[in-house]
Amino acid sequence: MSELTPGLAVVLLLILGAEFVNGWTDAPNAIATVVSTRALSPRQAVAMAAVLNLLGVLSGTAVAKTIGKGIVDPSVVDLITVGGAMVGIIVFSSVAARFGIPTSESHALIAGLSGAGLATAGPGALLWAGWQKVLLGLVFSTFLGFGGGLLVMSSIYWLFRKALPGQVRGLFRWLQVLSSAFMAFSHGSNDGQKFMGVFTLALVLGGVLPAFEIPTGVIFLCAGVMAIGTMTGGWKIMQTMGMKMTRLETHQGFAAEMAAASTIELATRLGIPLSTTHTISTAIMGVGATKRASAVRWGVTAQIATAWVLTFPVCGFISWLTVKIVRMFVG
Repeated sequence: MSELTPGLAVVLLLILGAEFVNGWTDAPNAIATVVSTRALSPRQAVAMAAVLNLLGVLSGTAVAKTIGKGIVDPSVVDLITVGGAMVGIIVFSSVAARFGIPTSESHALIAGLSGAGLATAGPGALLWAGWQKVLLGLVFSTFLGFGGGLLVMSSIYWLFRKALPGQVRGLFRWLQVLSSAFMAFSHGSNDGQKFMGVFTLALVLGGVLPAFEIPTGVIFLCAGVMAIGTMTGGWKIMQTMGMKMTRLETHQGFAAEMAAASTIELATRLGIPLSTTHTISTAIMGVGATKRASAVRWGVTAQIATAWVLTFPVCGFISWLTVKIVRMFVG
């Protein structure tokens, strides 16, 4: 095994920087609805999300292995490839967050690794087996997210059709705290694992680890950095997710979070990386659509969808360009 070299140290710092951005920009996924319905204050929600994100990261490594070994071929990439991918994520997600646009760190990571891999070894660097799981994740987050939100909300309407509005609000104010905690945990279990996989891949490429096996220290380090990022909050994104897409009451926030978190947990246990941003967004749309189609502000959702579409080409290009520029100077 080799010692930690300056090049490896820089790449590891970039990975932790991307993990911080992941916590910073994805924190609203777990807490936007619980804050918008005033079930929790922003500070309470952020603290809860940080803790539950941490616990979620510690719950398994299946997604980490998919990202670390299944997207690009570890035998044909190097540390410059990994570093270039992280630059693409950090730049794109930070700019989008500046304008309050929720992005998918999952899509950004996959796009970044792909763009950097193409710059390093061409199309042969991409692994179809891993991409099958990525495409399956898109199906999960789109259809199960929207359909789950629609189904859970419809069930609540039927079960509480004779209840007084005040009783419903009082009950779901507390139930939504639980659903928000579940959402934060599921975010950590899926999104948090992704950068653990990349961190481990970098250690293998740098010669520190003999084989791809995620060390316990890496799990705690990545979980801690994401938790710190979560505690900084992403207030503009929170407003977009929790207030601008559609107006939510406590029972509607509960429905969106339960649908999204259940979808994410199912994907996590199957080792499928998916976008938590995409999943909670489509769940909110599904919940809003149970009232009437006009209840969803489709102009806002169109902006979010545009960001999702742009993530792959923009992140991929930034990562590709970064790798090409670095190789001009270091060979």
